[in-house]
Amino acid sequence: MPPKDPKTVPMREQPANERIHNFNEVPYGYSEEEAVAEATRCFNCKADRALCIPGCPVTIDIPRFIRQITERDFAGAYRTILENNSLPAVCGRVCPQEEQCQKKCIAGIKGEPISIGRLERFVADWAAANQTKPRGQTIQIPLNPPFSKGEALSDLPLARGGRRDFPVLSQKVAVIGSGPSGLTCAADLRRLGYEVTIFEALHEAGGVLLYGIPEFRLPKSIIKREVDLIQEQGVELYLNALVGKLFSLEDLMQDQGYSAVFVGVGAGLPSMPPMPGDHLAGVYSANEYLTRINMMQAYKFPEMPTPVNVGEIVGVMGGGNVAMDAARTSLRMGARESHIIYRRSADELPARAEEVHHAREEGIIFDLLVNPLELIGNEQHQLKAIKCIRMELGEPDDSGRRRPVVQPGSEFTMPLNTFIYAIGQSPNPILSSNTPALKTKKWGYIETNPETLETSIPGVYAGGDVIGGSTVIQAMGDGKRAAKSIHEYLKKL
Repeated sequence: MPPKDPKTVPMREQPANERIHNFNEVPYGYSEEEAVAEATRCFNCKADRALCIPGCPVTIDIPRFIRQITERDFAGAYRTILENNSLPAVCGRVCPQEEQCQKKCIAGIKGEPISIGRLERFVADWAAANQTKPRGQTIQIPLNPPFSKGEALSDLPLARGGRRDFPVLSQKVAVIGSGPSGLTCAADLRRLGYEVTIFEALHEAGGVLLYGIPEFRLPKSIIKREVDLIQEQGVELYLNALVGKLFSLEDLMQDQGYSAVFVGVGAGLPSMPPMPGDHLAGVYSANEYLTRINMMQAYKFPEMPTPVNVGEIVGVMGGGNVAMDAARTSLRMGARESHIIYRRSADELPARAEEVHHAREEGIIFDLLVNPLELIGNEQHQLKAIKCIRMELGEPDDSGRRRPVVQPGSEFTMPLNTFIYAIGQSPNPILSSNTPALKTKKWGYIETNPETLETSIPGVYAGGDVIGGSTVIQAMGDGKRAAKSIHEYLKKL
């Protein structure tokens, strides 16, 4: 057998000087020939010995789907992935494979690991282009109408049609939130035969995938495609349905007849620690900024009536993926300069290496070991500058990263027209504040059993960002784990 190529097949991308002027997806994806060439690098470890499988939070049979790619059985590879992952086109684009399945890949010992994420993306996109569906699926369930306060679910005209190729059990399960954890939990429970209804507070499904991730990283058409597939499996979806206001968890379980509930409402409350000048025009949370641009399509103004005022010089406080998204988006919105302001060094940046690489290629300026102190405005109360102080790294803190320490006397001021907080967020308290029996912990995260993800209320489970998760694939792993726990719980009723 000839030796395996130690180098991964590169993925073609938009040139940086072109992509900063549009919102088109940056990587082009693999062609069939590129995908087969990359898949051929795999050592095809047996499933019980493949380290990449336990490295995947949803435990896809990675060697099998890669082997199917080498055989050009792309439809088979797609069905293999769908056995464990209901959002393959999403995961192939935004999951940190380099810290999960690819980190465990034995090909990476003497060369570069197999590009599992890129291959997953290829398979999902090939399936969409060739209209490949899960074997035997004939279900067509149109989108259900928005839910209005005062209406009983039984009064709403649910659109049903086609033949359901899954067993139907008597119990019903409600899923609150249509982000990655909610969608995954709903799909898994539907396959187990339960009637599943998703309640989404916003007017479109997708959660953080929709409002938090820019079009150039995750096109909205991809999200819609994945949600449509889950609906076609028989999952019901209600929009504009804010649980905690329209009705309570108790209403769902006692009045609406749901035997169990999964809470996957995400973490949509931005963290904005007080800073002098934070009232000035031009100061945003990353949550508001990205929602207005991503979900409300402010980048299409005036075609879309949702403008966002982006100044010539933008500063983003933070070093994670959200900060990179905000900084890169700002360039595309017309900023002349876009800065990442981060109080640690490049080695401590929590963002994916790929996102940092793309940001540097696009000209994002990294102001590292710098901490904001004060936002300065003009007479019209518009942001005009920011006062910062330089930092140095001390001993490691509780996170394991070296603690940033102030350098006395190192204050400086730089011009700035837009400032964006991108230093994390916590769960919106609407649901928990209206459910006294639902126990929460620090920062409002829902308290769960670490093994089963059951909350303090019997039959109610939670996962994803609302319990402290941090990535799309971790949220999906929670959704799968919760679905299994719910199934075990319902079997005992």
